[in-house]
Amino acid sequence: MILGPQRIVCLTEETTEWIYLLGQESRIVGISGYTVRPRRAREEKPKVSAFLSAKIDKILELRPDCVFGFSDLQADIASQLIRAGVQVTVFNQRSVLEIYSILYQVGAMLGCEARATEWITERQKAVQAMQDRVETWQNEGKRLPRVYFEEWDEPQISAIQWVSELIGYAGGIDIFPELAQESLGKNRIISDGQAVIARSPDIIIGSWCGKKFRPENVASRPDWDCIPAVREGHLYEIKSADILQPGPAALTDGVAQLHRIIARWVAQHE
Repeated sequence: MILGPQRIVCLTEETTEWIYLLGQESRIVGISGYTVRPRRAREEKPKVSAFLSAKIDKILELRPDCVFGFSDLQADIASQLIRAGVQVTVFNQRSVLEIYSILYQVGAMLGCEARATEWITERQKAVQAMQDRVETWQNEGKRLPRVYFEEWDEPQISAIQWVSELIGYAGGIDIFPELAQESLGKNRIISDGQAVIARSPDIIIGSWCGKKFRPENVASRPDWDCIPAVREGHLYEIKSADILQPGPAALTDGVAQLHRIIARWVAQHE
């Protein structure tokens, strides 16, 4: 007997990627137009939503028995579908632990608890190995770099909680840890560039929600030439699909890229 929903619409990318990783992609009947992971999903599945909007009629035509969404920002879409009689599950994960939790929940809903648990366990082992390396750096007296992660540039928005946590796992120190606890982007706005200057980041990483990161624009901000990251050229981009998706990507490619960037800095400052 095949358990769980058989006709799933995913309003965001992370559940799509996860269901593909579980080998259950045949159950997906519609995806977000922003989906790029896995690439084949764009060719195989109808695109029925953006992030803040959706083609409700098209979704209903697909006769889903479950719709997966993410965050309070999709509440209006969810309410329309619920009123139309559709089962909707909206996750609101903000931390790494919560990401693992929703991955398990989706796996359980699809009757794939064992496969989900195996994947999660392997990821946790990989992250632990990364943390062990960071601990070795500290035992050897190496300094860990201060990291400014910018989620958007106009206005400047700092890292959300799971990104801040992954920076720590990868060996960096988020310079705005207090803002990372704020789930809403509007509460993570840095209104004064002097606040970044004051915290003197060694590394700046941009992930501008799908817009191309422009390190030259960052470096030319007023007075930012005194920031160590700018002065030494440690400005990097991580694609938003790899780090701002609160699902498998952040736990694989996202944290791996963070660790490579940080390890390069550590090696140059021995």
